[in-house]
Amino acid sequence: MFKTKLSESHTWGELKTSKFMDRHVGAIAALILISLLSSLSGTPFDHNISNGWEAFVWGLADPVISLNCLVGIVAIGLLSSVFVRGAAIAGCFVLATVLGIVIHIFQLNLPGTEIAIAISTIVFGTMLMMPNQLNFLVFALVGISAGLFQGYANAESIVSTGTISVVAYILGIALTLFAVVMSAREIGVGMGMGEINRILPWKISLAGFALCAIGIVFLSNSLI
Repeated sequence: MFKTKLSESHTWGELKTSKFMDRHVGAIAALILISLLSSLSGTPFDHNISNGWEAFVWGLADPVISLNCLVGIVAIGLLSSVFVRGAAIAGCFVLATVLGIVIHIFQLNLPGTEIAIAISTIVFGTMLMMPNQLNFLVFALVGISAGLFQGYANAESIVSTGTISVVAYILGIALTLFAVVMSAREIGVGMGMGEINRILPWKISLAGFALCAIGIVFLSNSLI
């Protein structure tokens, strides 16, 4: 009887974990769909912010409406699940994004922003296609660099706003980044990316190929 109860408990735990991961997958898929619809419908990426509430809302939205940025954020979350200390890299990415915003506010020049973001997306896609060969230091450096450039690009709309709006915007963007990165990390853990024997290579490779394709498209548009 004890073994039966233990087995039922284990099955119930796996079912709850599966449902929890399905919710994360659904949430990420919904965000990607929103990003695609925003691009197709011509949602203005350049917007004026006049108060703290608008700044907070746009802070929540900016990482989502830019497909190139969003897929990079998701990739960082997935790749972070390969390492035990991967959550630290995800946190550094969020902090680097905030630093990128501050750099732009102080009008320090960070050239080639769109090109750098597109290249980082391609690099993340390549890493996803070869997760077994992923290097912690290289991943950390690319993640921090991507955060700096994404923050710099996103800060365009708050350069001339007040302090309250800047703080509200940073809070909004940090919340979105943290939620997306950690959700993607949970998906990666659920798919077994942290345990090589359990990994589903074709799914990871497919995601990596899609990221490379998106990055190449955005890189081509940036160079034209």
